[in-house]
Amino acid sequence: MFFVNVGLLLYALGVEAKATKEAYMVKDNQEQAGLQERNSAQIEKSCYEFLYGLLGTLDSCLDRRLVETFLALVMVVIMHRHRNNGLLLSELGGYLKRPDQAPAGTKRISRLLHSPRWGAEMIETYLWTQADARVESLKAEGKQVLVVWDESVIEKPESLQLEGLCAVHSSKAKRLKRIKPGYFNPPGGRPICVPGYHWLQVLVLGMEGPLKVANMSWWSTRGDQATEKREVEREILAHVARRWGSQPLHIWDRGFAGNPWLTLAYVYAVSFVMRWPKHYRLVDAEGLERKAWEMTRGKRSWEQRLIWDARRRCQRKVGIIAVPVTDREHGQPLWLVVARPGQGREPWYLLTNLPVNTPQDAWRIVFAYARRWNVEMSLRFDKSELAFESPRLRKWETQMRLLLIASLAHAFLLSLLASDVLISALLQQWCHRTGKWSLKVKAPLYRLRSALSRLWLAYPPPFLQKLSSG
Repeated sequence: MFFVNVGLLLYALGVEAKATKEAYMVKDNQEQAGLQERNSAQIEKSCYEFLYGLLGTLDSCLDRRLVETFLALVMVVIMHRHRNNGLLLSELGGYLKRPDQAPAGTKRISRLLHSPRWGAEMIETYLWTQADARVESLKAEGKQVLVVWDESVIEKPESLQLEGLCAVHSSKAKRLKRIKPGYFNPPGGRPICVPGYHWLQVLVLGMEGPLKVANMSWWSTRGDQATEKREVEREILAHVARRWGSQPLHIWDRGFAGNPWLTLAYVYAVSFVMRWPKHYRLVDAEGLERKAWEMTRGKRSWEQRLIWDARRRCQRKVGIIAVPVTDREHGQPLWLVVARPGQGREPWYLLTNLPVNTPQDAWRIVFAYARRWNVEMSLRFDKSELAFESPRLRKWETQMRLLLIASLAHAFLLSLLASDVLISALLQQWCHRTGKWSLKVKAPLYRLRSALSRLWLAYPPPFLQKLSSG
């Protein structure tokens, strides 16, 4: 009888311990859920504050329901991750409302995008305003302001009925035609053209720290929207010169090289660093016209350093040299800075109107141009993560509105990178990675978007909950 009672007592104690453990687990889960709900609401509040000025402007000309749809659409673009259908209205509608009410959500988005009472230029103005704040903060800190430009295209190879489609060179086809080690007989021939739009992106950043999206522009060479590339770029350069003066340093790739663009740089009196093609001609100090690669042929580098190659993730020994030159048309004094990476890599030929008298001046030019890699990464993020090539809207103005709303989502994600504590907790909980490369990335934009998408899907922010139930 004694042994039976002891057994019953142990069983009762075990049941009680199990119940206590389950109670603690339930409590921990509730606390964790409460924490994640607060994080979700906090980031939603950050999104509202980031768009506050633009929402106020929209509220003066749009119905309140459309303004609410605008804010929700920026959040929904972040939530829905799909390269092929990321900006498809029928897909976004299922996130704006409940999945069973996706047609109603799609209708709300369509009404916003087709409303005649607002235009894409309102978003463009707001992006310029955000860039103004970054320029002023860099000036207040006494740091160099960089304005980085780059061109790209939006490819719509299977579309024919969209307004504004024109022929663009396919970068995807060019990438697939590259020779791969161990594979033979790559396809050759002329560049492949597909339907699409031309694209220009302008970023504002310093020599370190976060960047701001200043401008997104798309244009076509056909139809009612037909224009010339240099005309679009000239208008933006004139706008930047009026807005920020001559202090910012403009960074241009080889696509801008040539006398026409140099003329515009002189007209608007801007400082610049331009990647100069090695076969383009310049005039040396002796008055002889020679190709860029001939200017420093046979001359020893001023100085050599070990530089971290962010693209290939390795240390690279780079030599530096600079020579004074002038261009053929204007005769203005310029400097040609040549960075020699060695190991069979093609040197950088950088043309600048800033004085380069010492190795330190030359390194400053090289490091400024190296920051241009940020715009390449930005374009890739827009295409792969935010699905800029996925919209299927027929009207030109409607397409521009949706693309600029997606640009606002990109700009908001960039603004979140400054919140170190919140971002660390968000990445640890919702996009944990153990890979060496993932842990070393200073600006984990892809992981941030993935983590925020998962958080908002698991714990929808209060505003979206209210909107989906309304």
